[in-house]
Amino acid sequence: MANETQKVGAIHFPFPFTPYSIQEDFMAELYRVLEAGKIGIFESPTGTGKSLSLICGALSWLRDFEQKKREEEARLLETGTGPLHDEKDESLCLSSSCEGAAGTPRPAGEPAWVTQFVQKKEERDLVDRLKAEQARRKQREERLQQLQHRVQLKYAAKRLRQEEEERENLLRLSREMLETGPEAERLEQLESGEEELVLAEYESDEEKKVASRVDEDEDDLEEEHITKIYYCSRTHSQLAQFVHEVKKSPFGKDVRLVSLGSRQNLCVNEDVKSLGSVQLINDRCVDMQRSRHEKKKGAEEEKPKRRRQEKQAACPFYNHEQMGLLRDEALAEVKDMEQLLALGKEARACPYYGSRLAIPAAQLVVLPYQMLLHAATRQAAGIRLQDQVVIIDEAHNLIDTITGMHSVEVSGSQLCQAHSQLLQYVERYGKRLKAKNLMYLKQILYLLEKFVAVLGGNIKQNPNTQSLSQTGTELKTINDFLFQSQIDNINLFKVQRYCEKSMISRKLFGFTERYGAVFSSREQPKLAGFQQFLQSLQPRTTEALAAPADESQASTLRPASPLMHIQGFLAALTTANQDGRVILSRQGSLSQSTLKFLLLNPAVHFAQVVKECRAVVIAGGTMQPVSDFRQQLLACAGVEAERVVEFSCGHVIPPDNILPLVICSGISNQPLEFTFQKRELPQMMDEVGRILCNLCGVVPGGVVCFFPSYEYLRQVHAHWEKGGLLGRLAARKKIFQEPKSAHQVEQVLLAYSRCIQACGQERGQVTGALLLSVVGGKMSEGINFSDNLGRSAELQEKMAYLDQTLPRAPGQAPPGKALVENLCMKAVNQSIGRAIRHQKDFASVVLLDQRYARPPVLAKLPAWIRARVEVKATFGPAIAAVQKVSPTFFFLRASPPRDHISHCLLSAQFHREKSASS
Repeated sequence: MANETQKVGAIHFPFPFTPYSIQEDFMAELYRVLEAGKIGIFESPTGTGKSLSLICGALSWLRDFEQKKREEEARLLETGTGPLHDEKDESLCLSSSCEGAAGTPRPAGEPAWVTQFVQKKEERDLVDRLKAEQARRKQREERLQQLQHRVQLKYAAKRLRQEEEERENLLRLSREMLETGPEAERLEQLESGEEELVLAEYESDEEKKVASRVDEDEDDLEEEHITKIYYCSRTHSQLAQFVHEVKKSPFGKDVRLVSLGSRQNLCVNEDVKSLGSVQLINDRCVDMQRSRHEKKKGAEEEKPKRRRQEKQAACPFYNHEQMGLLRDEALAEVKDMEQLLALGKEARACPYYGSRLAIPAAQLVVLPYQMLLHAATRQAAGIRLQDQVVIIDEAHNLIDTITGMHSVEVSGSQLCQAHSQLLQYVERYGKRLKAKNLMYLKQILYLLEKFVAVLGGNIKQNPNTQSLSQTGTELKTINDFLFQSQIDNINLFKVQRYCEKSMISRKLFGFTERYGAVFSSREQPKLAGFQQFLQSLQPRTTEALAAPADESQASTLRPASPLMHIQGFLAALTTANQDGRVILSRQGSLSQSTLKFLLLNPAVHFAQVVKECRAVVIAGGTMQPVSDFRQQLLACAGVEAERVVEFSCGHVIPPDNILPLVICSGISNQPLEFTFQKRELPQMMDEVGRILCNLCGVVPGGVVCFFPSYEYLRQVHAHWEKGGLLGRLAARKKIFQEPKSAHQVEQVLLAYSRCIQACGQERGQVTGALLLSVVGGKMSEGINFSDNLGRSAELQEKMAYLDQTLPRAPGQAPPGKALVENLCMKAVNQSIGRAIRHQKDFASVVLLDQRYARPPVLAKLPAWIRARVEVKATFGPAIAAVQKVSPTFFFLRASPPRDHISHCLLSAQFHREKSASS
């Protein structure tokens, strides 16, 4: 369909088709938020075109912003001077280059001629800067215009460069063969390839320069960052879908977009990528860049000591000229990550570093959550947020994401294993290490020993055979933990920096790979299966762009050293005392016991984002309840309430297409109140089963029941099977269960869908399928409640922290209690969001708990559901209302384990048009 331009007020919004009225409202409000520099919380239900609204609204603002900036610069250049900027006039101060240029307050009592002279000088300086900035912009435009010609020439040039590189490599190899002879054998009594495992000399104060991750000649490529929009989401698949939407939008041919990703997802060096672990890939990549830098320096010095570093090869894909070409091609046409990877392989250029080079000139930068929300990662990627716009999509779990990124857990096994590895490393290479290296290594050994001791174990014994005399969970403040562990005298900031800059974990991993079966004499012989033990310590990684094709490929991925994981724990211990806690979990054996750092205040890591950015937009399909974002994230980050704007649009479906019901009592007039104490009672599980049986009797097609946890699902399933209810359900619906393994989900859903289609054609006694699922699992995007969530030490401490730090509004629940209720309602809203997927969809949402009728609970439902809810005191009127329609899909969501917020959810989805995507 041809692109159309919609005018909302005085603003023109290009759109690929005629937008819904709610999309027009969304874009207009988004434009106002970006223009005024606000923090916006936007909610747009699934199926309402949120992505396109974000794209067209934000890029329309950027288009007008750049136009006004050009007009203001042209006016100043024409007159040669300009009026002083009013601090309140944001339209004039359009870039960081204007800051402080004019309007500087003068001392009181200063002569008028002095003030006038200073003002005129500031104006002249401003004009000079604008001229320089205009010249730089022209240079960028000329470079982009020349891109097509450069692309045509690059392939011929590439062939010539490859031939030249081959000749240079042959000459270098010839020189190395002549140089490496008897002298090299006498230099070190180490095995071949072992030299690179030895730590280089560490200079703590000057290490930043030595260990720079980017070569010095990259400074020539540094550009001024234009005003841009950073868009981030949770997964790479969501980012790829967003880039696809940008391509289809009216801005698809003109916008300069670049997709960013981790080394694990963008590396094209197969030798590095085969390492598997994210940390190993990062360390090897940085090591290769350092080697390249040191080789260049060593070539000038020609000292024998450089011989050791020369054995570490530099990455062949790290070529500035080729990466420059990749950068230009990435900006010339919108490309997703897969296309960027393919381009990198074709051009033999690193997509990871090439995409980073494109950031300054890009108008839209697409990146995952972690890269934007983690300060160190953000800095390493070259992301500058000053006066920029950030859009965080799919942000319903933003608080949990920040908390999870900065919470770290280490086991007794990892601590003992890291200590054993490091001790053997020092025993083998200690005589070759400088004093400063030995000092830090001994401090790390001391820390590991004390961490094991505070759990009640002995570092010198096998953790698998050590039984702890004291079990249970203990929670400590950071300072109390440091004192109890007797490590308060160690500067953890310096130790953390040493670990990062010396790359000791990378060296240690190489050492254990080479001598994995070697243990000190005091170690128990049962630990001989070292590689298998390391594999069991491998922490789960986040979603990768491309999963291994089969199990044999997955088994080749090598685990990281446990010290790599412990480094994160050491970094967490540098958090301010009031913002975190340390949880000591002592189990039966030392190997199963853990130390966990729990971040209580995610705002400390979000504060810099909202402080530096011009505007921040937090968007999602279901953002209710928004009080968590306002209080825990924004208020604690220092954002004034006046700067926060909320926007929630309705749904595109007609009012008759949605039937939300609250049922207060069951078939036998049993009050429906699924508290933690009552939900496991036989009569309550029977009541849910009878309600489900009756609904399945009038509902053809599919039924999906959401439970709070896999354990509760198991209990209910066993109870129904014992009492015969499961047989009654199986007579009407074929029963499926949600798998715990992610790769089996598609198979189950496919079998579930085929069963429904087959039953619809045969019209037999079995009328469809029943899928038993888990809230927060693979079928609904939310929080996976564990059975002990409401009583866990972590949640209790978080509740206590909020009660102490957040004010309690009159007539409202304490902040801690509200937190748990909000966790539940977020999960409920995510499950409801699965019911409606497009404009012509139909759904009935049935909420099974009488507490849903309470106004405070209803207020936390999405607005488009809340306005249409009907409360049914008994089951009869409810089933009658459902019978008036022909639903084919149901959701049942049982209670999370918290007395005051436990609820059940049952929703039904009607017939979907076959032509519509679900």
